[in-house]
Amino acid sequence: MQIDTLINAKWIIPVEPHARVYENHSIAIKSGKIVDIIPTARALVEFQPAHVEEMPSHALIPGLINTHTHAAMSLMRGNADDLPLMEWLEDHIWPLERRFAGEIFVRDGTDLALAEMIRGGVTCFNDMYFYPEITARQVIQSGMRAVVGMILVDFPTNWASGPDEYLSKGLALFDDLHNEPLVTAAFAPHAPYTVSDEPLVRIHTLAEELDCPIHMHLHETNDEVRQGKASHGMRPLKRLGQLNLLSPRFIAVHMTQLDDDEIGYFAQFGGSVVHCPESNLKLASGFCPVAKLLNAGVNVALGTDGPASNNDLDVLGEMKTAALLAKGVASDARVVPAATALRMATLNGARALGLDHEIGSLEAGKSADIAALDLGDIETQPLFDPISDIVYAASRHQVTDVWVAGRRLLNQRELTTLDRDDIAARAVAWRDRLNSKN
Repeated sequence: MQIDTLINAKWIIPVEPHARVYENHSIAIKSGKIVDIIPTARALVEFQPAHVEEMPSHALIPGLINTHTHAAMSLMRGNADDLPLMEWLEDHIWPLERRFAGEIFVRDGTDLALAEMIRGGVTCFNDMYFYPEITARQVIQSGMRAVVGMILVDFPTNWASGPDEYLSKGLALFDDLHNEPLVTAAFAPHAPYTVSDEPLVRIHTLAEELDCPIHMHLHETNDEVRQGKASHGMRPLKRLGQLNLLSPRFIAVHMTQLDDDEIGYFAQFGGSVVHCPESNLKLASGFCPVAKLLNAGVNVALGTDGPASNNDLDVLGEMKTAALLAKGVASDARVVPAATALRMATLNGARALGLDHEIGSLEAGKSADIAALDLGDIETQPLFDPISDIVYAASRHQVTDVWVAGRRLLNQRELTTLDRDDIAARAVAWRDRLNSKN
């Protein structure tokens, strides 16, 4: 059979079947899709590839999915560190955004984030930020995959004057992306404390009509929960339930403040939770009860949050933190084993975004979104279990190659669609602007 590419690897970790490792296997790719995954000896006989890639010390995994980002905020990395969430937002981040957040800021910040994520093995991300049409354009140019948020808050920003304009601009973007194969849109009301009931009801109606995900911060801090009770007489999760927002398309980010009844309540709606362990730790927001959510049948994915509160977009690092933190929170070393952490960073993220039919695992018929990690480095020796090494020992610097829909975006650590030097120079210029008092 004629194919485009055959990748011969030491290990292939498909994620589905769960915890499976194929040794000395190959992935056959044609027209951006995975044709088959079979032993290399058979593949060399059955396929006639236009290109062959030998990876004798590599593990191939599904491209990582960063299920919650504010990509353009990469330009604020390291600005206003070590502060609690509301002080960080109200006294530092929001004033900077009022001054600087515009089309060029989002363009340059998104490019910086794209370069970082691709170099870290991320092939898809779910974003929430202003000027999503700029984010979408940069993603399309890079060849990466994304879900861009149609953000909404009650108050005016540089991008929109209020809920009506946020929604009209977001819906225009949704229509513009209709025929884009790699970029889609989701409703992205910011948080319960920044969006009132009437816009949320409108989002529910539109999400039902368009079969569109809803991506929202929820139960991130104790302050948010206390404020919700004071303003609405109930905790935010219950309020969203009464507004009919909760459903299988609902993506709740953070969820650090949950009691057992709320875990069961959320589980019955079939929504997903995005766990952002490192951002939660840095902002001292709390601990997401990951083990309890998984035991309740909730789909739990991983996100980094924005680079201004993490301070990176390293999903490999997030996997390790998530696995270790879950064990500490549950007082049980058996929870969130390595294979589960990898699933949270891949297939669970795809499921949250409604893309699990296309990405999230390495299976015949799915898109060839692949990351290759060289596990031959001294830091991952001796190697007994490649899944364990990837989660607990490897770093993103061991990601050598990345493909999205069969297109190579990283080739032996070199970006193929983005200009690394130009992006770095623009980032330095923004540092000087953000530091300026004028």
